[in-house]
Amino acid sequence: MGTPSEKLRDRWLDAMLPEVSKVGWTAGAMRRAATAASLTPGERALAAPGGVTDLIDHFFERSADLMLESLATQDLAALRTHERVAAGLLAWLDALEPHKGAVRKAAGRGLTPWGTGGAIKRVWAIADTIWEAAGDTATDYNRQTKRALLSAVIPSIVLRWLDSDDREALARYIDRKLQRAMKVGQTGGKILRPALDFAEQVRARRKPRNL
Repeated sequence: MGTPSEKLRDRWLDAMLPEVSKVGWTAGAMRRAATAASLTPGERALAAPGGVTDLIDHFFERSADLMLESLATQDLAALRTHERVAAGLLAWLDALEPHKGAVRKAAGRGLTPWGTGGAIKRVWAIADTIWEAAGDTATDYNRQTKRALLSAVIPSIVLRWLDSDDREALARYIDRKLQRAMKVGQTGGKILRPALDFAEQVRARRKPRNL
């Protein structure tokens, strides 16, 4: 069902996305979309007190929800671990496909799920969701390692997806990236520890969704 603020963000985001693919994630596009969605000043404050960033966060959160719905229809039990992770990545990109222009505009402004600040939290969140959907239940240091390694390969995977419509080639590319990441995870844990500790600190400070 969603909370009242989530429903308002859905209305706002739906009204904004067609324009975002043309002009980007701008304050002007946000204002025009709010008017088109008939949102009152109070509803705007409830839905996105943080402005455009809140709508970008919701955009990627919603794509993660759609990914989980897709994975629920697939039989993942017979797949190996990296194959389940690959299935999650492909399902996530499929969820983003109708709004590829919006993702491209986000990349142009450095607002994709990687980068700095809130963007680091976005990529960690999707990596965490994909690993959990793949059946990972680790609670020790291994949990951080898996999510950090997946977070590290997501940027190049998304950029490859943005530049190609060949899904089979993309699947092969994802498989190669995951195989390499797994090898790093098996041999480079100690080297990666400082970076993983920092990433965990950033993730822990992730702002909860508004109620």
